[in-house]
Amino acid sequence: MTIHSKHAEHAGKPLRKTLVTLSLAVSLVSASSISYASAPAVKPISAAHEISAAEYAQFLELKFGIDIAPASSKGDFIRNVSLALALKADNEAKVAFDDLPVSDPLYGPAAALFEKGIITSSAVNTQKPLDAFTAIFIAVKAAGLKELAYTYPQSKVNTALAKAKLKPGAFSKQAGQEVAAAIDNGLVPSSLFPELSGKKPVSASFVETLLGKVLVFNGSFKHYIGYTSDADIYNKLNDAYNTSRLIQVPDLQQVVDTALKQNLVTGYNLKDLRYESEFIDSLSITYGHDNLTHAKQLIGLLRSEGIDAKVQFEPKTSAYIYLKEWGEPKDTEDYHVVQIENSNYIAYAKEYDLAFEFASAADKQRFQSLIFAYAKKNDDKATGLIASSWWQPLYYSNTELADYDIITNNRITKGNYYAQSFSLNENSEAIVNGFKKLDPALEVETYKFWVDHPFFNYLNGGSN
Repeated sequence: MTIHSKHAEHAGKPLRKTLVTLSLAVSLVSASSISYASAPAVKPISAAHEISAAEYAQFLELKFGIDIAPASSKGDFIRNVSLALALKADNEAKVAFDDLPVSDPLYGPAAALFEKGIITSSAVNTQKPLDAFTAIFIAVKAAGLKELAYTYPQSKVNTALAKAKLKPGAFSKQAGQEVAAAIDNGLVPSSLFPELSGKKPVSASFVETLLGKVLVFNGSFKHYIGYTSDADIYNKLNDAYNTSRLIQVPDLQQVVDTALKQNLVTGYNLKDLRYESEFIDSLSITYGHDNLTHAKQLIGLLRSEGIDAKVQFEPKTSAYIYLKEWGEPKDTEDYHVVQIENSNYIAYAKEYDLAFEFASAADKQRFQSLIFAYAKKNDDKATGLIASSWWQPLYYSNTELADYDIITNNRITKGNYYAQSFSLNENSEAIVNGFKKLDPALEVETYKFWVDHPFFNYLNGGSN
């Protein structure tokens, strides 16, 4: 049974809206086990959230397989920049280096950076120990700050260099401009200033931070609107929700809408890859809903329990069959219906996923106990819940958690968009075969993930 749950409330069942796009795994803790007195103290609002070298290092290793050695060479840095930004030369044959033959493993990465203007010399010196300024010169160009740097007059260069107690006379005009722009724009944060005192090899944490900052400037690091503890998180959430719209991708929807008509699936979600959080799987959970007030109160719930997590808002459109006996549907900006051959409709509804990355695995583990206590409806007269709580809340994890159930995501991608439908594991093969029958050239990605037990029960036809 594949599911998209919106139809349930219209059918009069005690099944609240859920979506077919997410999974999570957290240990189930009953509401009665929550110790209010022992809840951790709430973290201060507007706490500083400077990303640490350790967090950048974790991201580089888990996302790109980059492990920074205690001592790096210039060649190592070139390779890692190329790998992190997925850079390849359009035509390597056009690049000739004085000291790097085509047969060298570093030739490809160096050619890619040379072609993009990130390195500019025909002498690469890959074996040279990496010093702070060599790394900065590469990072400024890789971060897209080169043109800005070259607007700096000497007076502005002097002011920026003074922040790091650097002497302008130690640099050529261009070098001084690049270092100044790196300082002013936070590419080199103040925590790294002590390593700018000489040309000695830099530490691993310097390289990790600089690479991480380059990723940030290129939009290749984690994506999030803020932290639960931010003073302006609700304003950012409002903006994200109010500017999101129904996602419509006709070429992609042709297949999944036909699958809906044929009862191959009972619903699907449309999402945009460009909003994906890129959070670390072992620390993250994704939670789906459609109500803005619910999202605000969920963040407030986490704040009140001392949980400070990164938050990403991921727009989502859910599609399902709207039965004609439910009454005449009405189109709005956030809800659209299309009548199909049997006089039923396909309904498209604006929803969202909130992706959370927690500071620790323990905080991730606590999430489910809070949902069960304050965001899961168990009867029609339930009180003490946050607004618009569902009978079957939907949240998931891409890594294993105790007391969660494993289901399958069946996903089709086209460009920046994808359609996905969640199913029981045993039903996935039939769904994939059905998709391919509709379009033999289609590539369908499937993977398993961990979802909360109430939603798993819903997939099995249960009511709670």
